[in-house]
Amino acid sequence: MVKLLMTWNIRPGKEEEYIEFLTQEFAPTIMRLGIQPTDAWLTVVGEGPQVHAGGTAPDLETMERILAGKDWQKLESKLLSLVQDFRRKIVVATDGFQI
Repeated sequence: MVKLLMTWNIRPGKEEEYIEFLTQEFAPTIMRLGIQPTDAWLTVVGEGPQVHAGGTAPDLETMERILAGKDWQKLESKLLSLVQDFRRKIVVATDGFQI
């Protein structure tokens, strides 16, 4: 199993639109595409990315296929209009919090 790790900061002034997008579009779409959400962390105090999120797929081939697809590209493009400092990486999934 592999895990997609993502971090970002919400663009100032986009908080309300971001929350609506996250709940109404982002989460349901990644599940439909085959990524199972596992983590969502919001940094309230301190340095580092404001949001850490993760989701798993059965194997690297599946994850790469999803991320190369038009549906993911469209979803990521919309996310990028609402966030900044976006980073993503794929790692071998383990128990617990991963960064």
